Amino acid sequence: MMTAKGQSKCAHLPCQCVVQPGDKYCGTACREAGSKEVEIACQCDHGTCSLTV
Repeated sequence: MMTAKGQSKCAHLPCQCVVQPGDKYCGTACREAGSKEVEIACQCDHGTCSLTV
């Protein structure tokens, strides 16, 4: 998914963080999350993520 500025959103579905060019996830927590379960919150701990628990 792309934002209005042409930046990509983190591939972890509940996360709202923007990732660096060439990256798929905003960090390790999102990269490892959701491999077997559906999550309704994000645990990336980034202050800009609106879904952080």
